[in-house]
Parts: sequence; structure tokens; C-alpha cells
Amino acid sequence: MDIQSWTWLIVGLSFALYIGIAIATRVRSTSGFYVAGHGVPALFNGMATGADWMSAASFISMAGIISFTGYTGSVYLIGWTGGYVLLALLLAPYLRKFGKFTVPDFVGDRYYSDVARLVAVFCAIFVSFTYVAGQMRGVGVVFSRFLEVEINTGVIIGMVLVFIYATLGGMKGITYTQVAQYVVLIVAYLIPAIAISHVMTGQWIPQLGFGAKVVSGDQAGIYLLEAIDQIHRDLGFPEYTASFVPGHKSMIDMFAVTLALMVGTAGLPHVIIRFYTVKSVHAARWSAFWALLFIGILYTTAPAIATFARVNLIQTLHEKAYTERPAWFKSWEQTGLIAWADKNGDGLIQYHAGAAFDGKLAYQKDDAGKQLLGAFGEPLLENTLTENVNELYVDRDIMVLANPEIANLPAWVVALVAAGGLAAALSTAAGLLLVISSSVSHDLGKSILNPNMSEKSELRLARVAAGGAVILAGYFGIHPPGFVAQVVAFAFGLAASSFFPVIILGIFSKRTTKEGAIAGMLCGLGFTAAYIYYFKFMHPEAGPADWWFGISPEGIGSLGMVINFGVTLVITAVTSPPPASVQEQVEHLRYPSED
Repeated sequence: MDIQSWTWLIVGLSFALYIGIAIATRVRSTSGFYVAGHGVPALFNGMATGADWMSAASFISMAGIISFTGYTGSVYLIGWTGGYVLLALLLAPYLRKFGKFTVPDFVGDRYYSDVARLVAVFCAIFVSFTYVAGQMRGVGVVFSRFLEVEINTGVIIGMVLVFIYATLGGMKGITYTQVAQYVVLIVAYLIPAIAISHVMTGQWIPQLGFGAKVVSGDQAGIYLLEAIDQIHRDLGFPEYTASFVPGHKSMIDMFAVTLALMVGTAGLPHVIIRFYTVKSVHAARWSAFWALLFIGILYTTAPAIATFARVNLIQTLHEKAYTERPAWFKSWEQTGLIAWADKNGDGLIQYHAGAAFDGKLAYQKDDAGKQLLGAFGEPLLENTLTENVNELYVDRDIMVLANPEIANLPAWVVALVAAGGLAAALSTAAGLLLVISSSVSHDLGKSILNPNMSEKSELRLARVAAGGAVILAGYFGIHPPGFVAQVVAFAFGLAASSFFPVIILGIFSKRTTKEGAIAGMLCGLGFTAAYIYYFKFMHPEAGPADWWFGISPEGIGSLGMVINFGVTLVITAVTSPPPASVQEQVEHLRYPSED
């Protein structure tokens, strides 16, 4: 069978499994909908957390960014894994002992204020929608290539699927669906990595292949990282392993992005809520351990995949005739995620440092809407071509998905990777949509607007909110503000600047007041959102010379967090202490081993 047939088969079977789980786990109570009735075993919760955590950004985009940026791409590895350790050790046990459904629940009760709860609801929805945009975009990218539909159509298909299992089963359905999705995505990630590692380096374990010697081709006998450094030098790119050089992130920006990702992780509502689904604090600790193990399998493999993909891409395309381009190039070309502009008229693909053209990719079309072609059959671009010698545009988000094809792996492996990418994106999207749904129905509807709302009405409102969230998420997936991992980085920055300080202070400081928490969340989130909007939407052409202190929009959440902490502590110092009952509650939280 060809790739598309295999894709329809494997993706179809996986989708049938997800929907079947949703139907089998349909819930009729708010406890089951929000936190799966606190009955998920630690092992399964760890696996589900891993799937929830490893989004389209981890599966699709992270290795792509590392592939293009080399050393500086490690900010995502360090920030996300370090942040999860921070969450697991510092926050999860305490939040589980608190015993509420959501993060706004914690904020509202700890800070004894419906206003604080309302601000937390706004922050949770804002962060979650930003995050889910990247996931729906990832779904669209996968569908556009492997099922040969437009990206927008792929996003709509993903919307329908997520709507089914998120609204039927709630957290219970999502959890067990995520267990299945983790199995799909990790198998899909590892099989091509193992195969390519063995072909390129003779090592079956990708992590070992990453540090091994190349066994064939012009670079045979040379360590893989030395080989790619040499390739980059020859083509004008910064060395793959170099740090803090022109073309790479500065030290201050790397620190800021890493910190934003770390503390943002610890403030992500869709990850935090996972620790409410187990029966005890002890189980929360064990689920954190299992999740870290399951996450580590993929994250330690990503640098190897990135390097393999980069070497294969360059060796396959550079100085090759466009008319003899491989089949995978033709397929991805139709999606608009890879393009070639023949600047010198020789019909050869030249890949060098620098952008091939200005602006967002757009093709020339005639009056009838038919695509115009050049002398070698290439789609002609509307974009203004740059003066450098680079002729090739490659979207970072295709690297993991295209890697098996570039390496000439069997069609079923290519299809499996497609199913894995969809599993990663959909698992996280479902968790985020549940956060949005619970924020609207429980934190806003039940806790603030109508405390006497019946459980049936609350459950109905939760499902309606989930449906509305799916539609809005689809819109953001169709019109994303950047690469998948970039969009997700914005979400982490927003979480870092809004939730992390108030959660930390809420657990470890009895003195922190509601006035301080409210002001801190608003100032931190407002500053971070304004900075991202200014530099990504109003002035996207701005660069490091224009950023404050040299910090990129992806890393500005670290400064937003500092602002949040500062404002919270200053306002707390000049306002009345919390009630004695709240201070006793905080004291009790400090002993999480007590169930």
C-alpha cells in the first residue's frame, strides 16, 4: 500500500479507538467530568500526563526547531523538562492535598475572593486558548500532508474528533484516551528514530547514535555532530553546536526563555489538574514519577531525531536538480510548507543560510485561480526574493513528519508518524479544552454566577462550553501567530507571568493577600500579553536590537513573572493579613504527605 492508504488505515483505527474509549467512559457527574472521580491509577495518570504534556510542540515542532537552530534549540528541552520536575516536586502534592477541581478553585479559596477566582478564570482561559492554537495547527499540518487536504480542513477534522471525546467523557474519557494516545505517539516517535540511527551510525539506540560516528557517505568515520558542524560551515549557517554566536540566541535570551518555560510549566492549568484525578497525595507523587519517565523517553530522543533530519535534508536536496526532486518534496510542496525559488536559473536547489524570500509564502495564480509554474515546473512565488543565494524554504514544523520519508523508511512507518503527531496534538488539545470548559462551568457558572446551579445543569454548561471552546480553538489553529512551538512558548510565558507566583506564594506564604494576588496576576499577564502582541503582531519585523534587555517575546514571561512577584509582595505588605482560617489552611497544606 502507498503512504496515503496506510495513513487512512492507521489514523482511522486510532480514531476509532479514541471514540470508542470516549463512549465507554461517558460520565454523568461533575466529579467524573472534571477530575475523573479521583479514581485514576498512578501509572495510567502518569501515562496520560505524558500524553497531555507532550503536545504537537513536543512531537512535531521541538525537534524541528533544534534541527534548524542547533544548540539554542535546547532551551525547549531544558525548560520543559526542568519545569516538569519543578511542578512534580514543588507543586503537585500540595495542590492535590488542597482537593479542588481547578486552579481557579485553588486561587479563589486560598485568596478568599471571588474577584481573585474571576481573574484566575480569565488567566486560565487566555493561556489555554493560546496553547491550544498550536495544537490545532499541528493537527492541520499532519492532515494536510498525509490525507492530502488543506490545513484548514485538517483543523476542522481535528475539532470534530476532540469535541466528541472531550464532551462525552470529560476528564475520565480524556484520561484513558490519552493513555492510548501516549502509546501511539511514543511508538511513532521511536521506530523511525531507531531505524535512522542504525542506518546513519550503526547504533540502535538514538541517544547513543547522537554521539556516535557516521558509518556511510562522505562523512563516514566522523562523529555525527562534527559532520553537521562542517556541513553548516560550508553552507554559511552558524555551527550546529555553537553557543551565543551571531545567528543564535544570546545568553540573556536563552536564560529568559528557559526560565519562562520552566515556571510556565509549573503554572499550566491543564497539567496541574491532572494531579487532582488520583485518589491521594501519595498517588500524585507516583504519577509525577511515571509521567517524568514517560516524558523523558521522547525528550532524550528529540536531539537525535533533529540532527538525523537535518543531515538527511541537506544531503538529499542541496545542489540537486529540482526536476529530480524526491516524491516527499513534491507532496510537502503541495501543502505550502516547503518551496523553491530558482534565483540563478540553473534548475538546481541551493540551500544556504538566510531567508529565500520576504514575508509569508504566497503563490502566483492566474485569473482563473490556477497556480502559475516556472521553467522547471516549480510553483512561482508572489514573494519578493532576497538577494542571498539561498533558494529553499522549509517550514520547521515538517521536520519530524517528513523525516521517515527523507530517510526512505517504509510507508507504514510514515503513516505511523502521522498518527503519532495527531495523537500528540489531540491529547493536549483535549486537556486544554477541558480546562476552558471547567473554568466556564465550575469556576464562573457554579462558583460565582449561580451557586445553586444543579449538577445536571453544571454538566450541561460544561459540555456547551467545551463545544464553544473547540470552535474558537479551531479559529486560532487556522490563524496561528507563529510556528507550533513558538505559539506554545507564548502560552508558557503567559502561564509563568500569571499563575506561577500566586500558586507558589499561596502554598508557601501565609501572609500573601487577595489584593496582592489579584494585582500581581493582572500586572504580570497584562505586561506579558502586551509585549507579545507588540512584537509579534504590531512589529513582527523587530529583532533583538529592539527587544527589552534583548529578551524575545518567547522569553518575556520570565520578566512578567518577576513583575507579578514584585507587585504581589508590595501590595501584600500594605494590606491586611488574610483571615486566620486561611492561614491555618496554608499551614495544613505544607504537609502534603498527610492525606
